[in-house]
Amino acid sequence: MVGGDADSGDGQDYGPPVVNRSISHGHTGSKSMGHGGRAKSSPELLGGFDGLNFHDQRYANGGNQFSVEPPDQGLCTGNGFVLESVNDVLAIYSSTGTKLVGPVDLNTFYGYSAAINRSTGAYGPSITDPSCYYDAGTQRWFQIVLTLDRIGTTSALAGTNHLDIAVSQTADPTGAWNIYHLPVQNNGTQGTPDHGCAGGFCLGDYPHIGADAHTIFITTNEFSLFGPGFYGAQIYAISKQALASGAASPNVVLFNGGDPSIQANAFTVIPAISSGGQFAGAHGGTEYLLSSDAVFFDSGLSSTIWLWSISNTQAIDTMPTALTLNVSPLTVQQYAVPNSLAHQKPGSTPLLDCFATPSCASILGYPSIVYPGPRDLAVNDSRMEQVSYANGKLWGTLDTDVLLGDGSHGSGINYFVINPNSGGIFANGTLALPDANLTYGAAAVTQSGRGVIAFTVVGPNDYPSAGYASLDAKIGAGDVHIAQAGVGPWDGFTGIPYLGGGRPRWGDYGAAAADGNTIWLASEYIAQTCTLAQYLTPPLFQCGGTRGALGNWATRISTIQL
Repeated sequence: MVGGDADSGDGQDYGPPVVNRSISHGHTGSKSMGHGGRAKSSPELLGGFDGLNFHDQRYANGGNQFSVEPPDQGLCTGNGFVLESVNDVLAIYSSTGTKLVGPVDLNTFYGYSAAINRSTGAYGPSITDPSCYYDAGTQRWFQIVLTLDRIGTTSALAGTNHLDIAVSQTADPTGAWNIYHLPVQNNGTQGTPDHGCAGGFCLGDYPHIGADAHTIFITTNEFSLFGPGFYGAQIYAISKQALASGAASPNVVLFNGGDPSIQANAFTVIPAISSGGQFAGAHGGTEYLLSSDAVFFDSGLSSTIWLWSISNTQAIDTMPTALTLNVSPLTVQQYAVPNSLAHQKPGSTPLLDCFATPSCASILGYPSIVYPGPRDLAVNDSRMEQVSYANGKLWGTLDTDVLLGDGSHGSGINYFVINPNSGGIFANGTLALPDANLTYGAAAVTQSGRGVIAFTVVGPNDYPSAGYASLDAKIGAGDVHIAQAGVGPWDGFTGIPYLGGGRPRWGDYGAAAADGNTIWLASEYIAQTCTLAQYLTPPLFQCGGTRGALGNWATRISTIQL
């Protein structure tokens, strides 16, 4: 082990975080319980398989990787393939779960040098926040990440950062890809506007992808890279046809959510994904997006979400300045920023045990210290998660504070089914359990209007598990099902002071994708458990290839027929 092995997935290696990406002012908690029961069986579940895990991440590219958590699942499906990307590896599977490609580290996939050359100590660019989308109309795969440049091969960040957009050259994602680079430091260099971020460089954080018939949309949260401050969500509209055809310079339009003329709290504005090539055709083509705003208030409470639309997208190739942005508030059930960490079911935590054992801690290269375990893990804030456009409706989810059965606070999933033309609400409620947290919900919906929400289930009686519930516009969310139960507690490095401190991270987002009448889910869970003795059995810290020294997250890919 060497100092600097840990990376929290925030574009920052071992040491104090460079980027403060929190804008939440406070949390008072909600008074709602929500609804939801545990299903006794899960007849909807066709099957599933384990996707990428921490061991895949750490030991890809000959081990020239950092230890990274959280994984942040990017999932897309189509044409008989399933593509999963996480921080910071990618794999491609057949629809039966056979691995066809990977794990391939994202530095290699995007044509960069290794994240860290463990022979020379040379650093490559820092890649984070993968997301992907399969477009049935163009039969192309779109994979995106945020990439932060270094100063030479040192660990120091240069300030320049860009959205890297990979587009498959055919409908087969195992073949060749074209790579595009979109600068997002927004300080007036490399053709970017100057948004005046403190420290001279903005950061295009948390990129998410969506699309309508004509345009690919990528949204970011813009923070200062080297100073404090949030500068508003950014919406990038890019010609889909130009990307799909491999054009050298596709047209790009930027809408700055931090502009004072936009009367909305622009944070985590998520663009809608539509399966099956069905899009909103009104007003010359329209893309819808959703965002929430509870994080802007000291109370941590809100009864408003924001409906965004960008119309006349058909003009992206001929008159891109003709694209038009509109935003309006919608009144919904009150939701709240979750204000607590999630308890876990007790079990083996060899990383914590190693820290508590001087001889073991010295091998890791850190001082010995006792951490009570299993540690609580962080749930999400109340930012909008994945958004879908299906059956003429807009579908979205976010995490919200709920009261559990024992009177303590926990996390549940608030869901919305919206008429984007009128702003009317078809369904809006909270899915929650009395004895466990539901967190990092992601909804996908078929074009007939049947959906599924994927999430992690975790609590004092549950190891982190892959869960899901049905979703429709009439009755809302159904009962909670377990797609795959966790077998041990989370035992990762985030939140440990010697490894960078901060929150004990569990995800930034999950993923779900509709393919015809089938919905695919990618959920973070814990697929392994081992003792300290097994952790110290050679090869050290790998527990037989099931984890790495500093983490044990895994992902579960599940398929449901509707």
